[in-house]
Amino acid sequence: MKKTNSIFRFWKNDLPASIVVFFVALPLCLGIAVASDAPPFAGLIAGIIGGIIVGVISGSAVGVSGPAAGLAAIVLASIATLGYEAFLVSVVLGGVIQILFGFLKLGIIGYYFPSSVIKGMLTGIGIIIILKQIPHFFGIDKDPEGNFVLFSGDSNILSDIIGIPQNLGLGSTVIALLSLGILILWSQVLNNKHNIFKILQGPLVAVVVGVLFFVFTKNSELDVSTSHLVQVPVPDSIDSFFGQFTFPDFSVIGMTEVWITAFTIALVASLETLLCVEATDKLDPEKRVTPTNRELFAQGTGNILSGLVGGIPITQVIVRSSANIQSGNKTKISAIVHGLLLLISVIVIPTALNMIPLSVLAAILFVVGFKLAKPSTFKTMWKAGWKQFLPFIVTVLIIVFKDLLWGIGIGLAVGIFIVLFKSFQNSHFLHKEGEDDGKNSMKMTFAEEVTFFNKASIIQELDQIPENSKLELDVRPTRYLDEDIIEILEDFSIKAKNRNIDIKLYSERGVVENPESFIEFFKLELPQK
Repeated sequence: MKKTNSIFRFWKNDLPASIVVFFVALPLCLGIAVASDAPPFAGLIAGIIGGIIVGVISGSAVGVSGPAAGLAAIVLASIATLGYEAFLVSVVLGGVIQILFGFLKLGIIGYYFPSSVIKGMLTGIGIIIILKQIPHFFGIDKDPEGNFVLFSGDSNILSDIIGIPQNLGLGSTVIALLSLGILILWSQVLNNKHNIFKILQGPLVAVVVGVLFFVFTKNSELDVSTSHLVQVPVPDSIDSFFGQFTFPDFSVIGMTEVWITAFTIALVASLETLLCVEATDKLDPEKRVTPTNRELFAQGTGNILSGLVGGIPITQVIVRSSANIQSGNKTKISAIVHGLLLLISVIVIPTALNMIPLSVLAAILFVVGFKLAKPSTFKTMWKAGWKQFLPFIVTVLIIVFKDLLWGIGIGLAVGIFIVLFKSFQNSHFLHKEGEDDGKNSMKMTFAEEVTFFNKASIIQELDQIPENSKLELDVRPTRYLDEDIIEILEDFSIKAKNRNIDIKLYSERGVVENPESFIEFFKLELPQK
């Protein structure tokens, strides 16, 4: 009984957060399904299973799972190639592969991404959220999720924004501005006035006001058109409700294309989930650490169930997770309850949901996006130096102008390049000591680890040592010396004799004058380390 109380003792935080996440997730579930050329109901299935099933199994206190925009292109192409029933088989198999990833302890992959790239991912997603919601805010975009691209194609985010003055929806704009005012008032003023305003959250008030606005302004100049409202499928009977479910055709399980799609879904969904876990753990005010292998098991289980009943693939989603965190959740109860709300809403009140203006949800997402992409983040990363700022800004720009996976990949590549560049610079230190017996005296000290990445800089330094010199080579700090570097030293010892360069080698075993063979010396030296 004590454990139950510990789980639910934060209901005052988790319940309001779950409502916010529900209103954020609802249009995203529908929009991602439409963008993937899947039935709208398939997106809701994924959202419900992602909330309830994945939420129960997951070890994350703040993460929220559901259909992800990052998989939309893969899903779209797969459905076109395989057909929907065969595609569902790939979703089920992809879930099985994710569970296998968890058993193989592959959840550590996310920890190998630099903090600058993770922060760039969060900031880039925040900017994209804001950009994609601008057309909804002004009542000109019919796509429930908003466009996925900034420039390309006949219809994109930029063209929608440019077309605002000509296509402005007055009613949508008025209620969006009113909703944004409510959200700002709630967060900046009322939350600090009384506990009732912490329980009754601003987003819920904004949605209720939005529905009332739609009802009372019908057939007036402020009328919000049906195309700019949430659009949940409304079954007219129990049979029509269950008729929305689609089941996989396992007769195609032997097709190569089905397995290729399954591996693709498993890899991309796992990567997106692990990066989201890394990002949400950083956003979590309590800095809790999510067990990543358990998360892969949870996501795999969710995808198996989603595929079995006609849903699209599931990942942990940064938009929902960040909305959850920003709304003050404390435990994973908020993720589970959001899934229950999705389930209840599509069964009990689909007609009421279809009266919510998309511009109200756009105002809610504006706030979420701004919290992810605060101007202060850019300032902080700039002050951290170019080694942090460059991967950060590259990740942001590629995510905004290309897509999420490209941004993360190129940001990671830039981060790796910087590491290699600094490794190239810091493998050793060479400085002139003065003169000794009429010869220039030089000292080279190796770093703790010297690898083949450092070959070029070491060769360059050794070749520049003048004839008739003395070189003190200090390897006492070194704990790992690559075979390639030992071969370079071996070759240099031959050149040194021809150029009248004396070598004095300092190691933990003592001092050696002009060693006969560096290879033989380090065979004895390095095992002692």
